[in-house]
Amino acid sequence: MKVGGFASSEARAEYEAVYERGLAALPAPAGTHDIQTAFGVARVYRFGKPGGTPIVLLPGRAGTVVMWEPNLKALLEHGEVYAVDLIGEAGRSEQTAPIRDGADQAAWLTTVVTELDLDAVHLIGYSFGGWLAANLAVSAPERLKSLTVIDPVLTFGGLTAGLVVRATLTAIPVVNRWARPSFLRWISGGAEVDATDPVARVIDEGMRTYRIALPSPKLFTDAQLRSLRMPVLALVAGRSVIHRPEHAASRARKLLSRGQVELWPSATHAIAGEAAAEVNTRISAFLTECDAEGKTPS
Repeated sequence: MKVGGFASSEARAEYEAVYERGLAALPAPAGTHDIQTAFGVARVYRFGKPGGTPIVLLPGRAGTVVMWEPNLKALLEHGEVYAVDLIGEAGRSEQTAPIRDGADQAAWLTTVVTELDLDAVHLIGYSFGGWLAANLAVSAPERLKSLTVIDPVLTFGGLTAGLVVRATLTAIPVVNRWARPSFLRWISGGAEVDATDPVARVIDEGMRTYRIALPSPKLFTDAQLRSLRMPVLALVAGRSVIHRPEHAASRARKLLSRGQVELWPSATHAIAGEAAAEVNTRISAFLTECDAEGKTPS
């Protein structure tokens, strides 16, 4: 099996220039950690000051830490934040061994949380990062105080045929150049992508320069979703093209014993950016509620 990597040294240099500009749009990190795992080195950025329950962020495909630019400042008001560049994706993590399945994905993430000495975290994942977050919740629930998933891929519903076709086209070098912008517009409900937006630039450059060699995620079974006992906030975009939103929300409501499942009718898959203020407020209220659980009134 192969490992992911940049198409060439030139491609990596071009990506790094875009990534660095994206990083500059974020608050200055309080620390940077490179965590050695069995599958490579995970780059983790730490923001804010210690105190309270730590928040761990997992981005969508090619999003990196930069994807959280619309949300990070608001999350920092709640507490310390750790943002991970995913192993096997474009960014500053380095994959050195094949990742074969969901168990391997959970293993490297568990190593990251363990090495950072984090207990009972608020785990937040977006899109593919939402699947990774739910996968860790199924595999190592003792590590989580809460789980938040933002329009997650293959978590509550299967992929649409349109997503499969378009994602495949972006992976073919000969059509990649025109397919990438089209794919990003489609994901965003037809909205034109701002070429100066740091998040869009990093995602587009990652799709162009990096060759992913990861297994396709598997849709969680009913039993796996029923096994989740921590509080779960699931935000499902009503105009999402990655799954059938109504079906995904209905299945989540049926199977999550402590789920707060919301279908946002006007939102596209780009929900965390296009409705940043509303998403930030909702997540902050959920985290505050979770932290208040079990506390004795003074």
